[in-house]
Amino acid sequence: MIYRESDLVRIAKRENNKKRGYLVINRKQGKHIPVSPGEAFAMFHALADLLKEPYRDERLLVVGFAETATAIGACVAADLHAAYMQTTREEISGCAYLSFCESHSHATWQRLVRDDLCAAMEAAERIVFVEDEVTTGNTILSAVESMEKDLGLMEKFSVASILNGMDAGAEEEFKNRGIPLHYLVKTDHSAYQSQASAYAGDGQYKKPQTGLFPHPVRILEPSGYLDARRLQMSDAYVAACGEMSRQVLSHLLPDTAKRYLVLGTEEFMFPGLFLAKRLEEAGCTVRFHATTRSPIAVSREPKYPLHVRYELCSMYETGRRTFLYDPAPYDETILVCDACKATEEGTNSLLHALWESGSRHITSVRWHG
Repeated sequence: MIYRESDLVRIAKRENNKKRGYLVINRKQGKHIPVSPGEAFAMFHALADLLKEPYRDERLLVVGFAETATAIGACVAADLHAAYMQTTREEISGCAYLSFCESHSHATWQRLVRDDLCAAMEAAERIVFVEDEVTTGNTILSAVESMEKDLGLMEKFSVASILNGMDAGAEEEFKNRGIPLHYLVKTDHSAYQSQASAYAGDGQYKKPQTGLFPHPVRILEPSGYLDARRLQMSDAYVAACGEMSRQVLSHLLPDTAKRYLVLGTEEFMFPGLFLAKRLEEAGCTVRFHATTRSPIAVSREPKYPLHVRYELCSMYETGRRTFLYDPAPYDETILVCDACKATEEGTNSLLHALWESGSRHITSVRWHG
């Protein structure tokens, strides 16, 4: 399938970000905007297809960028039968990190588990960085420079992204460094800032409710968890997600007359999206999206992509703000989280937001180590 900029791109206004005032939202990615899981996976598979021939004889490590490209990276790695790990902003007990900067983001530091990266590169011949959207490439260059300087890795690198908004100068920099760029859609950012500035930002802003959630919630705790923040072989990771989905669906007993929402949490997207795909394959109407750290303005204009914003407390860390955009009522809502000890205020704020938006039957899937 051929994708066009108009098929995918929606422009939103960042909140209080002086480094970049706009955000490129991909409506089929399943992060901010609910999407059919089949549509999301079709797009991810199309990106993976671009890499199969160029790297068919190479052993690859695929690195997906948190938080928006973790599901894309996992799918690309699976299609290539490659090793996989994602960047993270979470604390992992007992781990040392390789850190690098994402200068335009609301949360600027990205990290990879150092020992896992070194172990992966004993076998892999190339690192493929997977992003949803590349504008300057500076974050990837920061990662490459950290690997070369801090770890002494002099490997081959490539970049794969759904969208590429790099100008000629940025692309030339990658060419000179011998880093190939693969992408589905070329975008032009020249008008994005003015588009974002024109929006009123007058949508609905909901503050978090952290009091005890008074309604029943079904809790499922499937076994077999694998953490993609650590090095995984993608075939094993997909198999674990498949087994998790099987366990969950054996309790849910999918009903094709119902509308389902599967909701991921922050960096934890691929397992929820995989579960959503299995529900869809069972004949159900399903949408998937996820909570996010990104503070985005919402607006009442019909052409603007986001209209209602629920501010939440993070389920992963006390004191962290997260957000959920445009939740809608569903017959069944399935929340998928891998926080080992989900914060009480984070759990309550998300459950209250789902209830207020019309979801009355909620299942909380807690898949963690």
